[in-house]
Amino acid sequence: MNGLSRTRETAMLAITPSWTKSSLSHANGNCVEVADLPDRHVGMRDSKDAHGLVLRFPAEEWRAFLGGVRNGEFDRFTAGHC
Repeated sequence: MNGLSRTRETAMLAITPSWTKSSLSHANGNCVEVADLPDRHVGMRDSKDAHGLVLRFPAEEWRAFLGGVRNGEFDRFTAGHC
């Protein structure tokens, strides 16, 4: 490993993501949080388990997913319609 990649890896580990929870989330804690991650990825985690697993998505796929949500492509998965 050369000095450049070691420095890059060290810098990536030092970055602490800034997690965001929806302003529409309820007090019951059933929420997810999202954050920008290194290398053009978006992370999603359970807000009740801040130290748990994080799902990582390439930024392009995340934008495509949000576009699908906005266009109603996932409406059939809402409660009572499954």
